[in-house]
Amino acid sequence: MHLGESGTMPGLLPELGLAGLAGDDPQAIARQIDAAAGIGELAASAARVDALVALLHEGGLKIERIAALVGALNARLFARLWSMVAPSQLAANSCLVVMGSEGRGEQLLKTDQDNALLLRDGFEWPGLEAIAAQFSAGLAQLGYPPCPGRIMLVNALWRQPLAAFEATLGDWVYGTQPEGPMHLAIFVDSLAVAGDAALLTRARDHLDEILDRADVFLARFASAIDLFDPHPSWWHRLVAREDDEALDLKKLGTFPIVHGVRALALQQRLRVNGTQARLHMLVERQQLDAGLARDVLDTLHFLMALKLSCQLRQRQAGQLPGNRVRPSELGTLERDTLHAALGIVRRFRGEIHQRFRLDALA
Repeated sequence: MHLGESGTMPGLLPELGLAGLAGDDPQAIARQIDAAAGIGELAASAARVDALVALLHEGGLKIERIAALVGALNARLFARLWSMVAPSQLAANSCLVVMGSEGRGEQLLKTDQDNALLLRDGFEWPGLEAIAAQFSAGLAQLGYPPCPGRIMLVNALWRQPLAAFEATLGDWVYGTQPEGPMHLAIFVDSLAVAGDAALLTRARDHLDEILDRADVFLARFASAIDLFDPHPSWWHRLVAREDDEALDLKKLGTFPIVHGVRALALQQRLRVNGTQARLHMLVERQQLDAGLARDVLDTLHFLMALKLSCQLRQRQAGQLPGNRVRPSELGTLERDTLHAALGIVRRFRGEIHQRFRLDALA
């Protein structure tokens, strides 16, 4: 399947009942993106998406509906930019992929770049490296800073023919590279936004073929849930309401949820990206208790909304939006709910430890 300039959603944007918006119109932004004649016009559209996020959040729209709308608009942005820098023959023989929160449909305000390019085997394009650099620079102009870990087209690791990338997947699963599991975690959230989506499907097919449900790799993969293992004192600080050291909402909350659910989804060979969709399918397959899944999803949405509120306040104060929040910046209700939410995260981490027998890992 070839994707149009609107990425994975060539038709209408998600129907969110926003016809009465007093501010920006999502459909108008989509039309502006599709009609953009240059990077400058595309950057103006990207800025309107950020303004729309703030408007909708302040208006009380559910965070998951905001994320769905942002995902649809961002897919159009990426696809339109790619069409500006990639010759049509290159676009037709490749698949442009976004990953991370963008791939899961959980992006709100812009974060750093996470993208890749799969090429049809036997197809070569002179100057591809320069085109990749032009695309990355274009994304920076749209407000997406370069990825510190270089998970971008400019890195040859994330710009390969299909067969070579399949070999790379095998190395991540069966090799000895310490970064293999996390590289695979990034890839598992891949979403095709332009070009031939069948290339990404074939890469995922290959991954399913080489994975063994009983393989110790799945435990290694799941163990990344402890990558940001918090110091025990954070819980007591939040309860005591005395120490005002900043808390990282991503490390303490959203990452353990997203990665734990991702590990369960990979174990079950689920081909859905969003954490919500993965939780629903895990419950349907009786792989996760419905009550726990509901609590985990509510916690994820609360943390996403809280982080967005904090980031909007930071941006209004002229600060660079981030993931850290000081307890003193929260109201009593926010603070108490955060305490309960992080308790659910701790319970979910325990479930992942038990399911993958992480305590048995050397």
